[in-house]
Amino acid sequence: MKNLLIGLLALMIFSCTKNAEQSSTSAPNKDLAKVFDDYYEENLKLSPISATNQGDNRYNDLLPNDISQEFIEKSKAFYTSYLDKVNKFDRESLNDEDKIAYDIFKREMELQLEGYKFNGELIPFQQFWGLPLTIGQLGSGDGSQPFKTVKDYEDWLKRVSAFKVWGDTAVVNFRKGIAAGIVLPKSLVVKMIPQMYDLVVSDPTKSLFYGPINKLPKDFSDVDKTRLTEAYKKAIMTELVPTYKHLGDFLKNEYLPKARTSSGIDALPQGKELYTFQAKIWTTTDKTPDEIYETGLKEVARIRGEMEKVKEQVGFKGTLDEFFTYLKTDKKFYPYKQPNEVLDAFRGILTKIEPNLKKMFNKTPKAKFEVRQTEKFREASASAEYNSPSVDGSRPGIFYVPIPDATKFNLTSGMESLFLHEAIPGHHYQSALQQENTNLHKFQRFNWYGAYGEGWALYCESLGKELGLYTDPYQYMGALGDEIHRAIRLVVDVAIHTKGWSREKAIKYMMDNEPISEQGATAEIERYMAVPGQALSYKIGALKIRELREKYEKQLGSKFSLAAFHDEFLKDGCMPLSVLERKMDAWAAKQK
Repeated sequence: MKNLLIGLLALMIFSCTKNAEQSSTSAPNKDLAKVFDDYYEENLKLSPISATNQGDNRYNDLLPNDISQEFIEKSKAFYTSYLDKVNKFDRESLNDEDKIAYDIFKREMELQLEGYKFNGELIPFQQFWGLPLTIGQLGSGDGSQPFKTVKDYEDWLKRVSAFKVWGDTAVVNFRKGIAAGIVLPKSLVVKMIPQMYDLVVSDPTKSLFYGPINKLPKDFSDVDKTRLTEAYKKAIMTELVPTYKHLGDFLKNEYLPKARTSSGIDALPQGKELYTFQAKIWTTTDKTPDEIYETGLKEVARIRGEMEKVKEQVGFKGTLDEFFTYLKTDKKFYPYKQPNEVLDAFRGILTKIEPNLKKMFNKTPKAKFEVRQTEKFREASASAEYNSPSVDGSRPGIFYVPIPDATKFNLTSGMESLFLHEAIPGHHYQSALQQENTNLHKFQRFNWYGAYGEGWALYCESLGKELGLYTDPYQYMGALGDEIHRAIRLVVDVAIHTKGWSREKAIKYMMDNEPISEQGATAEIERYMAVPGQALSYKIGALKIRELREKYEKQLGSKFSLAAFHDEFLKDGCMPLSVLERKMDAWAAKQK
């Protein structure tokens, strides 16, 4: 009897193990793949600018009125339908790759639907992002909207006409927001007004939107050149200029007097609940705002300790605050005269790290990469940023650097850490490898989660010494400045939106704890006011990646390969941190 029971138990264990192995190695579920493919295709029509940004030009003439009630109801039905479809699948019967995709997809559908209850359309845009700013980037001729064929030029004119409708709806929605007590802070509205008026011109040839005409392809016929030139002049003066003037006048005369004096969204109806939701969206965790705040305080204290060590290393005899002032004001930290000198310095960083990159990554992107100066129309208020390459290879990955005045570009601003974050191996490796992995479902190839993507980029800053950088103590100080900046975000973002901190108090806290100008601190704090929770994603993500790396280094010992860890991390693209940890734990178990 005893032997029989042991035999049965062994059979059960074998059966369970076999089933688990089948689950991990079984073929992809074709029906599930069709749901994902259908979703991706339908979603491109709902979000045609996303399609354009990805290099898919089928919908370059479309610009849906995505803040209208009709569009919102259509979107709700869309997400509900796909949540219903994915819920019909048995997760446990899927292979490992499909489980990852299933978990990402289901969470995304649920959160999209949950978000509608907060009526985000009542604040259609702000000074940091929104369609009026995106249209400027697309229509300049230097963005992702292509201007290569006659059809390309005609596609843009259709988008311009649709933008006028969107602008009218934005005003209607702002007014509904006023009535509901859902309005922006005054300090943000003050920044939005000149953004609108800057695009109001009396001469169409002086407009940002005349850029494509200045670059008309030589192979266009004279008839087309003349026709398109006149059509663009007309669109600028009869559609674009009136729309921007209408938005500017409304914001100045009607909205600004009704804007709020408070800084945080907890002052709005459902504000506290909305912030918890935004923290969940951006960190992809269930961490509470209070937990995040406490993590921020600890990290700020730790990094300040590292800064004290650098101050001692260079022999500076004052306080840390005085050291910050020295770094911001001493003339030797401002060596540049022309924008190209700044851009060349960034290009030199890539040359320096290339030998060590090969030791830390087995797989690197095929996409090309460039460093460019940010366009003039937006560089005064822009941050350094990365734009992903197009899938077809026609547009490289681009690291944009705003340089309004090269003589004011500070050498100690963390140039090396900024490059590691925005360029290589940060956003460029992560974004390009994700897009290039054709084994992923398309919705995964073009997916984005801040905690993963920004977390990775911030983690890459911590690789500086391993990559041969930070040998100059001032560049390392710049890197610590960048790191403490992300830690400060955890403190001020939560404090503004849940603890009653004013804009001014948050600006002071930031300036007290990092070498940043008042202008820089103000722009940062106003960004957090405009996009609650987004700033939390960087540090929360980076801490998780570092935690996983250290865990596997300890578990695996000599079997741990940093390059293999990085490759596995990047292999399946952006995902929530909870999904990521399950995936990486499974990878580590296989390494044993």
